[in-house]
Amino acid sequence: MPVQPGWSDAEQAETLVDRAPELIRRAWGSRLGPHEPATARQVQFQLRPGAGVSVVYSLRRGAAERFVGLTTEVLAGGANPGLHRLEVPDRTGTHDRRPLQVATWWHPHDPRLPGLPHAAVAASAERLWGGGDRLTRLQTITYRPLRRAVFRADFSTPGPVVATRSVFLKAMRPDPAEALELRHRLLAAAGLPVAPVLGPVLHGVVATAALPGEPLSTALRNDGGAHLDPAALTGLLDRLPEAVVELPRRPSWSERLARYADAAASALPEESRAVAALTDRVRGLIDARDPGPVVPVHGDFYEANILMSAEPGGAAGGAAGAGTVGGLLDLDSVGPGHRVDDLACLLGHLAVLPAISPRYEGIWSTIDAWAAVFSRSVDERALHARAAAVAVSLVAGARRPGARSWTGAARARLEAARRLAERAG
Repeated sequence: MPVQPGWSDAEQAETLVDRAPELIRRAWGSRLGPHEPATARQVQFQLRPGAGVSVVYSLRRGAAERFVGLTTEVLAGGANPGLHRLEVPDRTGTHDRRPLQVATWWHPHDPRLPGLPHAAVAASAERLWGGGDRLTRLQTITYRPLRRAVFRADFSTPGPVVATRSVFLKAMRPDPAEALELRHRLLAAAGLPVAPVLGPVLHGVVATAALPGEPLSTALRNDGGAHLDPAALTGLLDRLPEAVVELPRRPSWSERLARYADAAASALPEESRAVAALTDRVRGLIDARDPGPVVPVHGDFYEANILMSAEPGGAAGGAAGAGTVGGLLDLDSVGPGHRVDDLACLLGHLAVLPAISPRYEGIWSTIDAWAAVFSRSVDERALHARAAAVAVSLVAGARRPGARSWTGAARARLEAARRLAERAG
């Protein structure tokens, strides 16, 4: 049942975006300049199928820039002085549904991320994680409203010998933050190349050291991955400790296919029938194949979360010049699952890379070559079918605030899902 009965994801998104300046004015009029709401610029859009839509807007007053968040997600709890709640009446004439509930806040006071004000503000970041060093730069890497935010904090020693270091600050809800710290320590104890955790979790913020290497996506862009051995990737997964299977299990991308298909149809309403047909086909292909045993999995195993190093004797044991794994990032979903889903996650993300940059146009030859290697340990048709589900999950994510051609990118991602489904039979 939708958390906002009667309001589809698409209707929530359309209403929130169309009426954002009005809602900002209603909630925060006393704190705004006369022209701020009218010049509001959307800088973040996030749709969680079945849960709600969240957006962030930039407001300017002279040279100063401020950010305000709005969401249709239902936020439980009592009074929150930093949170304003609004009701948006239905204007469509559908009188049997209640007004849309919207909550709004000033960044960085995200109502579900208590550590965000500490990680996002330079003075507190320096005080809490500087260890006496001086903060020279604080950069936002990603911010997903109500979910998580990642910052890179660069520090330098006061001298006389100046040394520099980088710390990554991940602001989360407190319980997942504690669980993430446990995953880092489990994998580090097993000798995997994961970032060291720097001290205890503070205010729901996990602080880790930077890891060397370049993202796998960069290595693929350089030469299509010709120098990379895909067996190094399966070898890395082989090293996940057995204790991981005792952690809580998270649904795989393929298990959430219906939700992501709804999001894809909301992003491309003119393709809704095509999305439904493809989803039915992929679901049938997945259900027809054995996913294999339950084993330790990463859960979000794709090119942005894999750092590569060309040094000999790297963490995955590859040969010199073959490209070895130097780091494994984003351990939030580490737990029990099926190996085929980890490998499908990687192939599904690779398939949409050409929709991101034309420099990846040759990636399909890499996909086919790597799939042949991966199929030595998992069912080949299940691999491609589940990779297609991953590609479907990425369709709605093509929407970017300010992007003029995001619908073309979304269609390209949908086409990538079709190509993967064809390979599954």
